[in-house]
Amino acid sequence: MNVKVIYRDGVKSLLLIAALMLMQSCGFIKNKFGKGGKEDVGIANGEITATARKGFKQTTPAGMVMIPSGSFTMGQADEDIASSMNNMNRRVTISSFFMDDTEITNNEYRQFVNALLVDSVSVLGEEEIMTKYYPDTTAWKKDFAYSNGDPFVEYYYQHPGFDTYPVVGVSWLGAQYFAKWRTNLYHDYQNKEGQFNSTAFRLPSEAEWEWAARGGRAVAKYPWGNPYTMNTKGCFLANFKPQRGNYDADGYPYTAPANAYNPNDFGLYNMAGNVAEWTLDAFTDNATAIVWDMNPRYDNPDEPRKVVKGGSWKDVAYFLQTGTRTFEYETERRAFIGFRCVMDNVNGRAGGRSRR
Repeated sequence: MNVKVIYRDGVKSLLLIAALMLMQSCGFIKNKFGKGGKEDVGIANGEITATARKGFKQTTPAGMVMIPSGSFTMGQADEDIASSMNNMNRRVTISSFFMDDTEITNNEYRQFVNALLVDSVSVLGEEEIMTKYYPDTTAWKKDFAYSNGDPFVEYYYQHPGFDTYPVVGVSWLGAQYFAKWRTNLYHDYQNKEGQFNSTAFRLPSEAEWEWAARGGRAVAKYPWGNPYTMNTKGCFLANFKPQRGNYDADGYPYTAPANAYNPNDFGLYNMAGNVAEWTLDAFTDNATAIVWDMNPRYDNPDEPRKVVKGGSWKDVAYFLQTGTRTFEYETERRAFIGFRCVMDNVNGRAGGRSRR
């Protein structure tokens, strides 16, 4: 036999053995294959023999991408020009989760409103649905004094030309209720199919949102990583207020379609600009001092201010930075705030490593 062939095959075998040993040392083999292929009988011969229950497999929900777990330095990634001092740097670790790859669009949110008007009128009443959960289209006029926002009041939510644009005029409470409805819708389907229920849809925590926005780039100022808002061709990379108020310079004077511009390295669109986004966290200036460093979240139902991230079409570049945070009151509905949902990933070890 050719000596080169023997040598090549031997090298391949050694590499395979080394890879298997590495996987075993990290616990991957045990987590992947468990204790064996036997059926779960629970108790046998007076001993507990139960292993994992069969039949559960968490799949990526429609319109979502899987965000790996990881650790990063959360907080301001560049100079805090507003001197807010409310997002000091700290190291945190985030578990894996699924996230909508775009902001919730008008047509997606319309499915929720229509369902409420059909199924929940007798419980909630039409007035509550229209005042709490129907988008406040008048925000286009109220938010900007002496501005011609009137056409958007009539067309933005209802016209098919804006179906794929991000929904706005939804309060934090409305976004929460949407996530609850979406969970029930998904669970009803799974129950009919005889499947185990997945985890619930919800708003992302501030830390989850920031980790996802950075796309695995540990110290990214913006979701695309570099310190500039333009690429080498002179094209703006997000929808915001560039230069000295030339709103049209980035291609869209108001909002843009939810999948406009390039996604970040996690496959997420518009994590900077377009519309700012609600997060789950209540707002406090001293969050660094009071939240844990593993999946941090500040949950305070008595605090009406909720953290808003990402900046919008009407904001300057500072608010597009991954580490910049601001707030809005949970009942307010703005023409520049939208949201997206996440779902916990319970499928074993889905770890990732941030780039330095």
